[in-house]
Amino acid sequence: MKRILVIGLVLGLAVISTAFLGEKEIQDLRAMYSRPVSEWPKPTIDSGVQWEEFKSLPKLDTSYFSLMEQPKVRLGKLLFFDPILSGSNQISCSSCHNPQTAWGDHSTVPVGHDHLVGNRNTISLLNVHARKTMFWDGRAHSLEEQALSPIEAHNEMAMDLTKLVPKLKAIEGYRTLFKEAFGDDEFSMPEIMSALATFQRTLTSKRSRFDEFLDGKYTALNDEEIKGLHLFRTKARCMNCHNGQYFTDEEFHNIGLTYYKRKYEDLGRYIVTKNPQDVGKFRTPSLRDVMNTNPWMHNGLFDNMTGVINMYNSGMTMNNPRNAEQEADPMFPRTDPLLKKLDLTREEIQQVKAFMEAITATKYRMPRPEKLPR
Repeated sequence: MKRILVIGLVLGLAVISTAFLGEKEIQDLRAMYSRPVSEWPKPTIDSGVQWEEFKSLPKLDTSYFSLMEQPKVRLGKLLFFDPILSGSNQISCSSCHNPQTAWGDHSTVPVGHDHLVGNRNTISLLNVHARKTMFWDGRAHSLEEQALSPIEAHNEMAMDLTKLVPKLKAIEGYRTLFKEAFGDDEFSMPEIMSALATFQRTLTSKRSRFDEFLDGKYTALNDEEIKGLHLFRTKARCMNCHNGQYFTDEEFHNIGLTYYKRKYEDLGRYIVTKNPQDVGKFRTPSLRDVMNTNPWMHNGLFDNMTGVINMYNSGMTMNNPRNAEQEADPMFPRTDPLLKKLDLTREEIQQVKAFMEAITATKYRMPRPEKLPR
């Protein structure tokens, strides 16, 4: 009977607010999470939602360094950093995916050829190997397919693809590198895409303090971060979409940040599927290294994590139909029903933010190539 009561008290912590926890309750909360993740209480998950439990990233081993010296990886890295892939010879893949800014660009939207701006925020390439689809709308299904789009986009690298292969073949250094990587210096676009994709698959997050915590170092998180972890899994309802090893369900949701018949309207996933139910839906971004990848959202609207959490706390009801015309319009962007008013206190919002810090590792600072083939 005593064992049943103890278990009941511990699990009961899963549904109470952290805002009013005393020292004893905090100790109990820490004890509840200072166990293997398989023994943690189940998170708050809505009916029908498919989710995965958290999982730590593997530790870096020495094979990483030999991986980076493989011919296809070396070639892909040079191509990634080389502005010769652009029509102007001024813009490289790294112009928007900068290793100094967590493989994003810290801009609301990117600036490309002729200073033309995009309409969607640059997604970090960290852990892109684990993505099931690419871009905010999921229009590409592989890294090879994805690599083509920014190279030829008029507002990004603006490269005439019929000229790119001859441009690279004119450089002896690249002919040698392609032969080392593919066994032949007669290459074309598929080999260029393959090399770029192979390099991008090496871009993985470093382990965060939360990874250490998951692996048994239970002092890695402080009390505020433990409270934030608990809220993330329960009252804040974050795990409905942000779960698994990379804190993403790999799905698409309308979280209310789209527009209806206005200048900045973006139909999102609908552009790919032509399904009215996908209007305004965008992919769930990974929260790995989230505090290094600001500004956030598909349109880069938020540069303050407190503001992001406040948005979710409100329930994001702003894009629900307000009149009969909107109700009847299949193209009206309807906010995902997973979003609900959370009633998080000011203190709890800061605790969730503290957990965001705990799942953010130190920045991945890969040096740029000292010399490019010419």
